[in-house]
Amino acid sequence: MECGPPRINDKLMRFFDHCEKFLTEVEKNATALYHVEAFKTGPEMQNILKKVAATLQVPVNNLNADLIQVAFFTCSFDLAIKGVKSPWCDVFDIDDAKVLEYLNDLKQYWKRGYGYTINSRSSCTLFQDIFQHLDKAIEQKQRSQPISSPVILQFGHAETLLPLLSLMGYFKDKEPLTAYNYKEQLHRKFRSGHIVPYASNLIFVLYHCKNAKTPKEEFRVQMLLNEKVLPLAHSQETASLYKDLKHHYKDILQNCHTSEECQLPKVNNTSDEL
Repeated sequence: MECGPPRINDKLMRFFDHCEKFLTEVEKNATALYHVEAFKTGPEMQNILKKVAATLQVPVNNLNADLIQVAFFTCSFDLAIKGVKSPWCDVFDIDDAKVLEYLNDLKQYWKRGYGYTINSRSSCTLFQDIFQHLDKAIEQKQRSQPISSPVILQFGHAETLLPLLSLMGYFKDKEPLTAYNYKEQLHRKFRSGHIVPYASNLIFVLYHCKNAKTPKEEFRVQMLLNEKVLPLAHSQETASLYKDLKHHYKDILQNCHTSEECQLPKVNNTSDEL
């Protein structure tokens, strides 16, 4: 199959770069990641600082949370990419790794996930684009026309997938992740390293059921995250009638307009003269 040259559409795949509300209220807002900074100075991270300082035989004042993260990332990247155990791995134990994982999850939660509504709502255009392609395939099939685009591949980053999955209601915990509930969140759903690991991917598969009894049952959708079946958020089933899926996400498909979602609230600069 011949493919045409790739088309770059950053407004679609890097929607966060084009959303003024996200850029102002989250990306460039010094207080948006308050819980990340608070956790860095909290008891869990301070315990790691003291342990690492003792292991390295350096004054604890010479270390900070950012340096600890660099050492941990050096360890984890070598393991993940090269299969090599870095000497830096020896300064951490499994409990330290859980704390440092939580620190990274806090950042992803407040910057890309459920922390702020605009994080996910900024991805509406991409979500709607996916369903437009599915609608087109269904229309062509119903008209007995060849499917013009049997496979559509879009390439982005973890920063593309996390907001989209949050928009769809996946991996949402009952309580938000904060700097102060680490122990309560040990069994949390929102674990970014599991949701968007290296080469993470989200797949929508559209099925045409020839033996369907009714027109509604003719088309079904299955989703896969990182090549594993992802149960549907609204039913927890492994596949859904296409019309049921569209109905579940009716609000996003019909009422989520990026231009409105990403618009900053207007500031009233008028003042009454005394």
